[in-house]
Amino acid sequence: MVSSAAASSTLSTAQLGQLRRHAEDLEGVFLNTLIKEMFASLETSPDAMGGGFGEETWRSLQAEQLADSVARAGGIGLADALLPDLIAAQESAQFAANAAPAGAYRR
Repeated sequence: MVSSAAASSTLSTAQLGQLRRHAEDLEGVFLNTLIKEMFASLETSPDAMGGGFGEETWRSLQAEQLADSVARAGGIGLADALLPDLIAAQESAQFAANAAPAGAYRR
């Protein structure tokens, strides 16, 4: 999906792809944290999974896999919402790096 910000961007295709991957990675981290918190609210039973460290580890791995599956299936739209802001920040940084110095100092 190409957003309007990406379509009118001055960034290269490679830069846009990299920003998209960063946005998706951030969405994945958010989903992982969200799902881990969701699992933390569940009551555990020693009969079901044995409880203790083993169950905590299993739930953590389960949360990571579930978050990865959701992200690969298109996520929740967070990456799409973040991408225009990431593009604007990258373009602003490039403009500032290429701008002529202000004041009396000139190259």
